[in-house]
Amino acid sequence: MILELLINHYSNLNSIIIYSFTGNIAEAVNNANYQWLMFYPSLYLYVIWDAYKYAKGDNSPMAFLPYVFAAYLGTVGTVYSPSFNINGVLFGPVWLPLICMAIGIFAGYIIQKQICKKINLKLDHKAKK
Repeated sequence: MILELLINHYSNLNSIIIYSFTGNIAEAVNNANYQWLMFYPSLYLYVIWDAYKYAKGDNSPMAFLPYVFAAYLGTVGTVYSPSFNINGVLFGPVWLPLICMAIGIFAGYIIQKQICKKINLKLDHKAKK
């Protein structure tokens, strides 16, 4: 909780969110303290994973992969947010990390299912021998 508040304060996250939601992306980029903001996606996704795990969520093997991929891609999205644009549209330090997190959740879920599928096939194959 304290770490989240420190990162929120020193990264100027509340101001960045306000600027991003009002469409003032350039001002959001200028006000972001990226050295603090880069920690936020990883911390945020870790807290979500921790709550999910202790709430007796999906106990399948590799259930953490969507969260790990989302945290990683969210951090990458944060790093590239001041300069990454598509057709001149700058997404900024809120929208690009969120888009990257969504891609990370999807990619992690697909990889999780593929790994579990391979593990089950190997276990079935060993059982047949």
